[in-house]
Amino acid sequence: MHNERQAASSEQSLKTTLVGLVVSAVLAIVKALGGIFGNSFALIADAIESTIDIFTSFMLWLGLKWSVKPADKDHPYGHGKIEALIAVGIALALVIASAIITRESIENILIPHKPPAPFTLVILFIVIITKEVMYRYVLKTGMELNSGVLKADAFHHRSDAITSVAAFIGITIGIVGGEGYEVADDWAALLAAVIIVINAYLILRPAIGELLDENLDPELGVRVRELAALDPEVIKVEKCHIRKMGIMNHADLHIWVNKDLTVEKGHDVAHRVKESIQKELPQFVGVMIHVEPSTPE
Repeated sequence: MHNERQAASSEQSLKTTLVGLVVSAVLAIVKALGGIFGNSFALIADAIESTIDIFTSFMLWLGLKWSVKPADKDHPYGHGKIEALIAVGIALALVIASAIITRESIENILIPHKPPAPFTLVILFIVIITKEVMYRYVLKTGMELNSGVLKADAFHHRSDAITSVAAFIGITIGIVGGEGYEVADDWAALLAAVIIVINAYLILRPAIGELLDENLDPELGVRVRELAALDPEVIKVEKCHIRKMGIMNHADLHIWVNKDLTVEKGHDVAHRVKESIQKELPQFVGVMIHVEPSTPE
């Protein structure tokens, strides 16, 4: 059941990622051409960000393909951690894109140039709408599958939309303000670079937490404890540790049972608890239970 769920989730993730890759490739070309012929570095900077999108989407696609490989001798918990590593890669790619945009923006601010062409605003309007739709589509899939890397990719699309909004504002100021306001386009690109770095941090922080087996969802731990405590033979749930492995989870529990139970009975209790947790929370591909002896009191 868990393998089937993981396979279906993987197929949906790969489809979502492929759509994002194609959209980013088309937008990168449109924005680059618009920026070159429309004399807008903010639009060119936006194209650079979309080009990074293509690279990260490809990384994401490879990572998702790898993450669903079954557990083996060397990887008994599976290969889900590759998702968090890919999310780290996406964050680093965003930082690189921000550095490139910052450098070029500062150079353009110092060098006088012509204002952007009005048609670049039409391009940016289409880009903003498209990227916001992509953000909502990818985030919805990421939430449904509990995939950190898809959520990271969603925020990457949102970051692209934000840079386009900044470019739109800058170009508008440059066109309406006339002579002397041409640099508004470049200041907009510089602002976009700062926003990209902020988004990179928002992606990087949970990815590192997952790699370090941090307790990223305390409420989920509370739910697991509640399910374990429902068994009439469980006197107390002492410990509950949860680790995230891609879109799946593993739990380690310590439960107290009557010390007078036979080994066989204690074993049965552990299996009942495991089955009840996996029935209610199918994202738990593994539940390890340690049984502790206790007096009924």
